[in-house]
Amino acid sequence: MSLEQIQARITAAATAAGRKAGAVNLIAVTKTQPEERVVKVLEQGHRHFGENRVQEAESKWPAYRDRFDGIVLHLIGPLQTNKARQAMELCDTIHSLDRPRLANTLARLAQERGACPDLFVQVNTGEEPQKAGILPDDADDFITECRKLDLPVRGLMCIPPLDEEASLHFALLAKIAKRNGLKGLSMGMSGDFESAIAQGATHVRVGSAIFGERPTG
Repeated sequence: MSLEQIQARITAAATAAGRKAGAVNLIAVTKTQPEERVVKVLEQGHRHFGENRVQEAESKWPAYRDRFDGIVLHLIGPLQTNKARQAMELCDTIHSLDRPRLANTLARLAQERGACPDLFVQVNTGEEPQKAGILPDDADDFITECRKLDLPVRGLMCIPPLDEEASLHFALLAKIAKRNGLKGLSMGMSGDFESAIAQGATHVRVGSAIFGERPTG
């Protein structure tokens, strides 16, 4: 599937939900994708991209930024505290603020730098023990603590369990965001972004549906 086809599906989903297409940011996820595929999408004018790992982002996005203006880079994968400084220098938005220790580290670095990327709190809506994220029952208190640290929390992010109805998790995330006065909702991937848009997603994270399956080996 092409970038244009995904953009058309986003527009159709937004229209069906009574929303403007421009209210949804498409984050093209480039994890382990070959350079030629990424460059092709850049040449088509797309500028919002997502990376899962700081190390991979460091290895390629400075060079892309030398070639293309206006790139907006999103970190969508787990962030180790020892990589926080690099993430803040590289990324415009971090979608995986998921624990108090990381919040404190980001706040300290933001004070040092005088700037901080936009932040999304990751909520473990499925309460899965193997998955990162604040538990739903703890989300309100955590958001409050982040605000006390002067962190620029813009919204929430989730990754629903694979074996459950994604729309229920999107609705839960939207409910938590609404009661905390947050407008950003980072939710929905290649297989379910239309459902996420129906529930109010402002950022959808799409990789394989744009670039094709990741190379193996």
